[in-house]
Amino acid sequence: MKTSMIGLLAETAIHCGAGRSAGIVDLPVAREATTDFPFIAGSGVKGALRGRARGGRPVETETVTELFGTADRAGKVLVSDARLLLLPVRSLTGTYRWLTSPLVIERYHRDLARCGVSATRTPLPEIPRVDGVAGALGAGRGTLYLEEREFQLRGECPVELHTSIGSLVRPAVTRARLTPQVVIVSDDDFAWFCRYAVPVQARNHLDAETKKSNNLWYEESLPADTLLYSLISTRDAAARAAVGDLFTETDPYLQLGGNETVGHGWTIVSFRDQAGAAS
Repeated sequence: MKTSMIGLLAETAIHCGAGRSAGIVDLPVAREATTDFPFIAGSGVKGALRGRARGGRPVETETVTELFGTADRAGKVLVSDARLLLLPVRSLTGTYRWLTSPLVIERYHRDLARCGVSATRTPLPEIPRVDGVAGALGAGRGTLYLEEREFQLRGECPVELHTSIGSLVRPAVTRARLTPQVVIVSDDDFAWFCRYAVPVQARNHLDAETKKSNNLWYEESLPADTLLYSLISTRDAAARAAVGDLFTETDPYLQLGGNETVGHGWTIVSFRDQAGAAS
């Protein structure tokens, strides 16, 4: 069985909900119970790939069933949850910064190993340490302002991290912004931003005649430019090729989560090979 990693760069906001209310937010995004890191369930990613096979790049029904299975039979494609790698956060020191943390990078390390990526063939990103209270690693010097919080830059991010993450980002112009914009904060600080720096939108249903509010609700979404990744395992080479053929250079997009009719959920997909190149 071969496992590949795909990068999912959000082109628009993504709402993959938890299906329950949390405080004032009626429709929060799904989060890991232990860390509060947002994620997209593997069933959602797999369903989006199945929908892509049926619609965007039509595949014969028999092939779709063989690849993705049915309720009573497993298919040849196994899909993991999409894990968060970079979270865009508003900054007074520039437009925004992409945040990550040592735990996120450690998980990324382990997932690369599942894909057969080894340090002997490809330089792997170092798992950094963020020292001091309100410390951070990233480009620049002095004080960094993220949302209403203040951090002190205490060094640069590992060069290998930008190179490795870049393999999950298809647009070259976006990859070029990784070095000046990626910031590593502590795991606790990263969890704080995952809880409190995720956008919340107010949505409303108006009466068609009176225009009075019939239903006002609030929902969370991951912002545009969020970077996630998922692992796709295939039982044979033909299945791997079939999944790769769903995306082309001119049409590399996958829609995830809800609110598709209002433009949410669009991601640009990049396959990472074992050498670390994007495709």
